[in-house]
Amino acid sequence: MPDFLWTTPDDARATVLLAHGAGAPMDSSFMTRIAEGLGTLGVAVARFEFDYMAKRRTTGKKRPPPKAETLVPAFAAAAVACAADPRCVGPLIVGGKSMGGRIAAMAAGLPLDPRVAGVACLGYPFHGPGRPEEIRLAPLQVGLLPVLVLQGERDEFGNRAEVEALAVGDRVRFEWIPDGSHDFGPPGASPATLKTNIQHACTTLAAFALAFVGE
Repeated sequence: MPDFLWTTPDDARATVLLAHGAGAPMDSSFMTRIAEGLGTLGVAVARFEFDYMAKRRTTGKKRPPPKAETLVPAFAAAAVACAADPRCVGPLIVGGKSMGGRIAAMAAGLPLDPRVAGVACLGYPFHGPGRPEEIRLAPLQVGLLPVLVLQGERDEFGNRAEVEALAVGDRVRFEWIPDGSHDFGPPGASPATLKTNIQHACTTLAAFALAFVGE
């Protein structure tokens, strides 16, 4: 069972399970901002780490992630454990940052706990930086659940112009983060700020999660 890092507001009516990206842990600045922002909007958040990332805390050594498909069983197991936790309230959205969101989308191709209502990808890695020919669409196309993709307009893993030209599928809804990078940060000249972009992402994700309440 993973060690969850919980954010549990008293007024929570839905829960989001989030996995980290390839290179940063579950308590990174990005993950913490998202969890805290959702908490102010009535959404509980459970964060967890895959084994390779958790081992950094004991060894101090950075480990590269294994192939994404090998992490799908761990994500599915985390979804089961999260759904069984008394802190998990209402419908459950599974998702993550970058690689974590991709793996959540892959896991959504499997039968999951009935409480799992949707998938949220925060900065989906459509391709590696500078490698637009390596498109990773299958998890979004074959999943069984509705998907929300929160994507920076300037994301180097798939910017707006690139992604809007792709046939992603009817289950996927996009919310574009203004001038946002892969971490949602805008350039200095933009009227958007990292704070407003994080708020935008949290408001959109909270609305997505809470829309399943009562279904």
